[in-house]
Amino acid sequence: MKLYTINAGYFKLDGGAMFGVVPKSIWNKLNPADENNMCSWALRCMLIDTGDKRILIDTGMGNKQDEKFFGHYYIHGTDTLEGSLAKHGYTKDDITDVFLTHLHFDHCGGAIEKNGDELVPAFRNATYWSNEAHWQWAVEPNDREKASFLKENILPIKETGKLQFAKAEDGTSILSGVIKLRFANGHTNSMMLPQIEYKGRTIVYMADLLPSAAHIPIPYVMAYDMFPLTSLKEKKSFLNEALENEYVLYFEHDPSIECCTLKVTDKGIRVKDTFKLEEL
Repeated sequence: MKLYTINAGYFKLDGGAMFGVVPKSIWNKLNPADENNMCSWALRCMLIDTGDKRILIDTGMGNKQDEKFFGHYYIHGTDTLEGSLAKHGYTKDDITDVFLTHLHFDHCGGAIEKNGDELVPAFRNATYWSNEAHWQWAVEPNDREKASFLKENILPIKETGKLQFAKAEDGTSILSGVIKLRFANGHTNSMMLPQIEYKGRTIVYMADLLPSAAHIPIPYVMAYDMFPLTSLKEKKSFLNEALENEYVLYFEHDPSIECCTLKVTDKGIRVKDTFKLEEL
């Protein structure tokens, strides 16, 4: 089995929204904002090649929205999903499974693309994975979160007939045991975190439980989270488990750090070593 980092570009989000109650005087040292208070974040996906399967975890924002939409997010950098796949010798048609941690536009937008006026699967040979609880949450969104759940990203997945639901229980194994599921409910309902055994290490794809290494301190919870107190509890529990078991954390949105391990400091659990996935 081989794992590859798939970079789908960079975008910007408001720093205050990303760091919640943490003052700018503190978070600005971690990810400096521009003149509009916007910070740069990665759209970092992962490809798992088992020989039989080629599993893509998340898909970035895609490119089917209009200029006005993308103008809010300042897409930048030269990386694209297609380009990153090609760098490792793959095309979108090689993907057998697309695993979507959750259905916010920056995680699933690349799953569906436009063919003329038609919305079609970007990965035409792939099965798409979600879970029923999160799917229902996304297709019947609450008023606070509905701007993140775009129907053009979501509904066409089901219309293809290639949508599969994983069982929404911690420890569920899918795709011949390649991925073990963890669930988190603070950011959004039933977000899935893939856990992968690789080269004797346990890698956890953090999605938006810990969008970046800067979010490891317990109070650093995004204003985007639907249930921040739940996020606090989930972070604390996960970090203790990850520390004890020497997990590798893989960050989807950190602008520079792909992976890290953890250590205990006088301020609590913090980053120990940082490295790229290819260095494992």
